[in-house]
Amino acid sequence: MTAPLETETHGEEKPRQRFTLDETGFDEVPPQYRRFYRKWGGPPDKLSANEALCPVCKVVIRSMQELREGDRLYCMPCMSRLVVVREDGMLLAKVVY
Repeated sequence: MTAPLETETHGEEKPRQRFTLDETGFDEVPPQYRRFYRKWGGPPDKLSANEALCPVCKVVIRSMQELREGDRLYCMPCMSRLVVVREDGMLLAKVVY
């Protein structure tokens, strides 16, 4: 799973946590990008602070740092550009194009 490494500061904001990413066995992207994606396990699956759910293909996108509202993501499996929003206490990604 992911483990916090260190923090990173940006101005007045609270510092972002950094995470190490393990291989998840996600084989729908090239090997060097597999650690940045994992399959969504349905409603019982909980997302951590560095993960967001793609609404198009239902894949979890993982980041090496904590995600916040307004961050932009790219989903390689469905080639969507996304922006992070918070809904129902969970970070989700909304499609930009």
